[in-house]
Amino acid sequence: MDLNGRERVIIEKVFPEIEEGRYPVKKVPGQKVRVRAHIISDGHDEKTCFLLYRHGTDAAWKEKELTLLYNDEWLGDFAIEKEGVYLYTVKAWIDYFRTWQGQMEKRIGAGQDISVDMAIGAGLIEEAAQRASATDKKKMQDFADRIKGGATKAALAAEILELMKKYPEKETVSNYARELKVQVDRERAGFSSWYEVFPRSTSPVAGSHGTFKDCEKLLPEIAQMGFDVVYFPPIHPIGVAKRKGKNNSLTAAKDDPGSPWAVGSGEGGHKSIYSGLGTFADFDSLIKKAEKLGLEIALDIAFQCSNDHPYIKEHPEWFSWRPDRTIQHAENPPKKYEDIVPFNFKTDDWKALWEELRSIFIFWAEKGVRIFRVDNPHTKPFVFWEWVIAEVKKQYPDALFLAEAFTRPKIMYKLAKLGFTQSYSYFTWRNTKQELSEYINEVANTEVSEFFRPNFWPNTPDILHEYLQKGGRPAFLARLVLAATLSPNYGIYGGPFLLCLSEPFPGKEEYVDNEKYEIKKWDLDAQGSLKPEATRINKIRKENKALHPEGCTAICGTDNDSLFACARFTEDRSNIIIAVVNLDPHSTQSGWVDVPNDIIGLPSESAFVASDLLTGKDYSWKTGRNYVSLNPDVSQAHIFRVKK
Repeated sequence: MDLNGRERVIIEKVFPEIEEGRYPVKKVPGQKVRVRAHIISDGHDEKTCFLLYRHGTDAAWKEKELTLLYNDEWLGDFAIEKEGVYLYTVKAWIDYFRTWQGQMEKRIGAGQDISVDMAIGAGLIEEAAQRASATDKKKMQDFADRIKGGATKAALAAEILELMKKYPEKETVSNYARELKVQVDRERAGFSSWYEVFPRSTSPVAGSHGTFKDCEKLLPEIAQMGFDVVYFPPIHPIGVAKRKGKNNSLTAAKDDPGSPWAVGSGEGGHKSIYSGLGTFADFDSLIKKAEKLGLEIALDIAFQCSNDHPYIKEHPEWFSWRPDRTIQHAENPPKKYEDIVPFNFKTDDWKALWEELRSIFIFWAEKGVRIFRVDNPHTKPFVFWEWVIAEVKKQYPDALFLAEAFTRPKIMYKLAKLGFTQSYSYFTWRNTKQELSEYINEVANTEVSEFFRPNFWPNTPDILHEYLQKGGRPAFLARLVLAATLSPNYGIYGGPFLLCLSEPFPGKEEYVDNEKYEIKKWDLDAQGSLKPEATRINKIRKENKALHPEGCTAICGTDNDSLFACARFTEDRSNIIIAVVNLDPHSTQSGWVDVPNDIIGLPSESAFVASDLLTGKDYSWKTGRNYVSLNPDVSQAHIFRVKK
């Protein structure tokens, strides 16, 4: 153990630090990394503490002095300016000159004899000047001479204190044990609005199989609604053997298209397109049309196979076989998925399997796809995901990965640490005021927010929550407002959500006549459609920085448990959004919403205008309690922008 008796400062509990620096913090350009550290020392001497940071491509560190909050906790931050990797750490030392300067101020104020003390201070400056640049050395010597001459103003000057901070004695400086990382992704990683559509359901003719050319015609409508990511379920050939029929029946009719997640047939596998959708040329045209409209196509990657997938014949060692030599299908007893065969990640040939799966991502990235929604990642080895995501990002650093991981929290968070850019979340099952408040605080205001980017989905092809089943259109609107305002990333399973479809499969939390097993046709302009509301809400999201990743989040109190209120605001309070939602889709609910003055940035009882961006109406509010009444027949929510 190397000892340095002149190092008197201890730095510990630096935040954010994910598992002792094992994993990076996640940000996008425009955000800040807010750093805290516990910094202690013996005695009563003053300390000087600095945050050091740099982009991975920079040779030199930038420094920013930390501020003491209280109880030896120091704070600082730095702005993220570009993509890539940032590094940060902390250093601190006993600042004998700052200690001297503070004591001098007290001695001078008390009228004490300071002649000897002035000489001590001058000596400290002259000693530090020997470590200074030529320009600073001259300035410092001038201060020392003036102080030796009795100039008390020079002794207490802020300028000499700042000069002294630049040249601490190296042996006295304590450096934090680790350099920590920030993974900075492109902006869409932090702010996105997803719209899920089955390409085969885009034909203008009911019952006909849609194509990529049909999808192209739909893209302008999706863009006009303000969505920016169009997510496709798997677009590959679908297995014929043991194909599922309507409503997941074991017997498929001749014209049943099967589940897109049963990947593979005689036409090919994960690197093929189902011929009914079109060609690779059609797909390329679709990608380019989306780009012109400001959209991106997200592709579902499902690492599983149909019974007909070429991999099964080519690489039987990649699958599990039962004692009777039949292949092991996917199952979650008592549920069975006879049309799907999982990979066996325990295979002795795991290296070849991994490389092939990596090549699937690379194949589609080469075709222009940069966003991947990954099916059930929690059923594959963690170490695989850490490896494959890193491998893909070496070639395509702009690649984004959404984890479809409706699983236990610690697993969900581990996948985020391992490299997944975004993740599905528990929002779908958080419907009461208490549930929402606790969950929003967890994902927005704890360490979780430093590495986990939730993507809030009110519904998916697999999930139709009871709240939507029984709440009608007001329930869908409530969940839309909540998802779009509480999370910078959100998505909807398009047609069924906008059309407020709510009929479940009997006794289950999923849709009857599910689109997973049949072709649909959605008229998004049908009476009662939420298309106008979705368009308006997406516009609100884009126009208000408070709803972007840099926005802060605070739950506002209400005296009625059927009313939920949350404020999103920029650090400088130049943009403040307050969403108030009636969680009861059946009845008018009224009550008081508490808006703390520190959220608004105004003194207590100060007046301001709350402008409802959904209706255009202005309301006179004040910091403190404000009355709200929401009638489902009129409006299910307010989205207020504060005007001071």
